[in-house]
Amino acid sequence: MVTKVTKARTGQPTLEEVAALAGVGRGTVSRVINNSPRVKDTTRHLVEQAIAQLGYIPNRAARALAGSRTDAVALVIPETEKRFFAEPYFSDIVHGVGDALADTDLQLLLTLVRNEKERQRFLQYARARRIDGVLLVSVHGDDPLPDLLAGMELPTVLSGRRSGDESVSYVDSDNVGGARAAVRHLAESGRRTIGTITGPLDMYVAQCRLRGYEEAVRAAPGAGGHGPGGPLVAHGDFTEESGRRAMAELLAREPDLDAVFAASDVMAVGALHTLRSLGRRVPEDVAVVGFDDSPISRHTDPQLTTVRQPVEEMGRTMARVLLETLNDSSAAWQHVVLRTELVRRASG
Repeated sequence: MVTKVTKARTGQPTLEEVAALAGVGRGTVSRVINNSPRVKDTTRHLVEQAIAQLGYIPNRAARALAGSRTDAVALVIPETEKRFFAEPYFSDIVHGVGDALADTDLQLLLTLVRNEKERQRFLQYARARRIDGVLLVSVHGDDPLPDLLAGMELPTVLSGRRSGDESVSYVDSDNVGGARAAVRHLAESGRRTIGTITGPLDMYVAQCRLRGYEEAVRAAPGAGGHGPGGPLVAHGDFTEESGRRAMAELLAREPDLDAVFAASDVMAVGALHTLRSLGRRVPEDVAVVGFDDSPISRHTDPQLTTVRQPVEEMGRTMARVLLETLNDSSAAWQHVVLRTELVRRASG
């Protein structure tokens, strides 16, 4: 007769024992513990059963010490306080990120990087490994932060991207398609002289929305984006004041302008102010369409037709992508583009 001898357990069960009992890898167990969405329900159930059977208790403090983890991530916004508090986009991103991190033990640190001195201060903070990862919002094309963080091998996820061949993980909206839908709507509504107010063209998001405008104008029979003075494009910087100035510029160049696509709701609000001050009726004389579907679009007079981008979902997705990278450092870069939708209201 053969007697099976079972070695008595010493100490707490380990992550490896949970993985062995569930028949999965160590990384899968870690993802389940950290509520990653990248685990199938059946696999999650097996891991949870193994955890319950073994009485495994995740020790975040021990795991943080072993992996030099701080359990903190930085949400970095390279903009001024004035713009941060004026634009609903940023608060929606923060809300989405916070929502995604609510059930984790991660601390979220909000950091504004307004100049070179503050950039260097943040980089020093990051090099000291006081954070586990970075969520970077409102990135301009010449911003060195993404590459510097990648050089530190610090997990980073961008909101938007710097170019069409961005290598760092990012979450973006279909900016070209959204702008194209907005201008197509104006043309199909009978508008024939359609201008646009761009965002700052050192940002890829603004370039994409301009490209969508240009594609739609070229494709629309009978409509045009050129006046006697050339292309009906005026440049803004996503602020309300720039929308006011750009709208005045477009009307000075083309008094018969009958529609404008503004690359953000905030600039569209500025355009509405200028039109009202010059006695132009909206939408009877000039139709106006914005982009973002921020709360401000529902409080203008008239209410603003706009392109909805799921900003809170972008924030949630950014946080989820970062969590997956923190749980599996070998994971590939992720490039996520979310759908946009035209929301028709009274302005155009």
